[in-house]
Amino acid sequence: MNWDIQRRETWLYEANPSLKLIVLVMLFFAVLFIHNPNVLINLSLALFVLFCFGTGYPAKLLVWLFLPFFLIFVSTASSMMMFGEGTTTWFRWGLIHVTAESFWRGMHLGFRALALGLLGLIFSLTTRPVQLFYSLMQQLKLKPKYAYSFLAAVRLLPIMIEEFQTVRYALRVRGVPNRGGLGKVKRYAIPLLAQSIRRAQRIAVAMEAKQFSNSGQRTFYYEIKFGKCDIWFVVLIVALLVAAYYAGVHYPYISVHDVR
Repeated sequence: MNWDIQRRETWLYEANPSLKLIVLVMLFFAVLFIHNPNVLINLSLALFVLFCFGTGYPAKLLVWLFLPFFLIFVSTASSMMMFGEGTTTWFRWGLIHVTAESFWRGMHLGFRALALGLLGLIFSLTTRPVQLFYSLMQQLKLKPKYAYSFLAAVRLLPIMIEEFQTVRYALRVRGVPNRGGLGKVKRYAIPLLAQSIRRAQRIAVAMEAKQFSNSGQRTFYYEIKFGKCDIWFVVLIVALLVAAYYAGVHYPYISVHDVR
């Protein structure tokens, strides 16, 4: 399949994938322990700006990628707002009870989900899978048999999609009716499963023949190293976090500083 998407590779692509993964995971846990909605709003806005201008993808594609996470933000925030608890009632109608406390808790929970989603988008859009697995092997000492197995699985996904389309076209040409839930599953699942088993067997034999199970020292086609982009990446993330905290504490949008 043709997955050629026009993009502009920014300096975020040059950052070491292992370092990027560790830093963003640390920021992920930091977001979980932020209870000041002002700080979380600032951090979410900063990550959104980084997502828009740091990934290098067209604006139309970024909108489609961001839309599901925005829907998660709306659904998460609204569910907490309408069915939360609190003492200052803003609106009540049947089971719906919106209070000041539930509103800000809902906004806080929604921005937390949005920030976590943006972290995942930034990492996935600016990290090449091949370099990620090579970096995991070289910097984090992941065993090659595991890294190459995951890499092979990633490479097989487009092939499986092509095979699904081939089976669908073959059934259409032969006039097989596209009806029936269980029968449709059997018509697609059996040939795809058979092809997957044969392909997995060939990959396993090839990896065994090249001694991927051996724990000895291996050479790598790509050597992933650290560079100046890694320093800039760490500085940027720390600066965003510090700036979001300082602005949220000293220049708050709302008077609530802890939603717990």
